[in-house]
Amino acid sequence: MPVRWTVHSAGDRENYLYFLTAGIVSRFYATENGALAEFAVRGNEGVIGVASFLGGKSTPSQAVVLSAGYACRLRADLLRNEFEHVGPLAHLLLRYTQALIAQTGQIAACNRYHSIELQLCRWILSSLDRLPSNVLRMTQELIANMLGVRRGGVAEAAGNLQAAGLIHCSRGKITVLDPPKMEARVCECYAVVKREYVRLLPQITAS
Repeated sequence: MPVRWTVHSAGDRENYLYFLTAGIVSRFYATENGALAEFAVRGNEGVIGVASFLGGKSTPSQAVVLSAGYACRLRADLLRNEFEHVGPLAHLLLRYTQALIAQTGQIAACNRYHSIELQLCRWILSSLDRLPSNVLRMTQELIANMLGVRRGGVAEAAGNLQAAGLIHCSRGKITVLDPPKMEARVCECYAVVKREYVRLLPQITAS
């Protein structure tokens, strides 16, 4: 799954589910004037294509790869029998969907009430949870697009975090120097979402 690859475009029929094993995929809405707003991020704890088993078959949002990785692909029609018999995979996917709904709601609240610096902290830590190292290979422009804010606002927030010794920024790369101090600085939204994932998906998030 290469960077910037579109897994699902808005309105696409989701004929496959992608179970991520590495990388990060962002789910976002694009407005008519080209503005973007991320509402969910997924890594190896998640699956892309929930509309295929919820019954809607498509959504008005897009799913795009932010950090290159891999996924196991499953045809959506092969999942029907599992749901008809309410097997373990069906239960797992429904719990995951509940965690995803919690993440979506918390991100909406965070974007509405918290500063760009706190949003950036949340976004960086959430991304870090889904990567094998403390290095994010993403531009500030891309992050600004996902947060739905000005690039200058992200640059200023990143500068504050760098001055505090929490991160180091270079071209197209952010290195987190002190994750515990980042967690102490971030708003409550990060912990709320993380607790919900651990509660609903303990076997997956513990790994």
